[in-house]
Amino acid sequence: MKKLKLDELNRVDITAFKEQEKLPVVVVLDNVRSMHNVGSVFRTADGFSIEKVVLCGITAQPPHREIEKTALGATLSVDWVHFDDTLIAIDQLRKDGYQIIAIEQAKNSKMLNTYLPNQTLKYALIFGNEVNGVSDEVMEKIDECIEIPQFGTKHSFNIVISAGIVLWDFFAKLKL
Repeated sequence: MKKLKLDELNRVDITAFKEQEKLPVVVVLDNVRSMHNVGSVFRTADGFSIEKVVLCGITAQPPHREIEKTALGATLSVDWVHFDDTLIAIDQLRKDGYQIIAIEQAKNSKMLNTYLPNQTLKYALIFGNEVNGVSDEVMEKIDECIEIPQFGTKHSFNIVISAGIVLWDFFAKLKL
């Protein structure tokens, strides 16, 4: 087995990326503190070709050196917008026809492995703060809640790991 070189990966350039079909998903970051996490979410969003990233509250915005350390240029390819308040972002996304889903451990949440997204809907997936998760105020406004099954001793995954797991799952289920 031989690893592929960068020029053998046949990746699109930013212009072609902007024009290609996108997964009908936006990622909403609800007061995410770590700029490295923000950058990694951008890179993951680029990898799955989602529509955009919505940065809310204290979540840092590009351009910023600390975001770029992990984004590696994905802040240029992935569309993004900032809202001072996550609730305002949710209202706008709902008006734009998105199903609002929190990724959180909550009563009556649906397990990701059994969740089947509807092929005709658009989704706004909300990932919360590294310590407090998705805020209680936001949880009151969601349409559904998805939980990633976990079997270890820790209470949660890192936000970037969660985003990768959930975006891969949506990509696999929506691109069938």
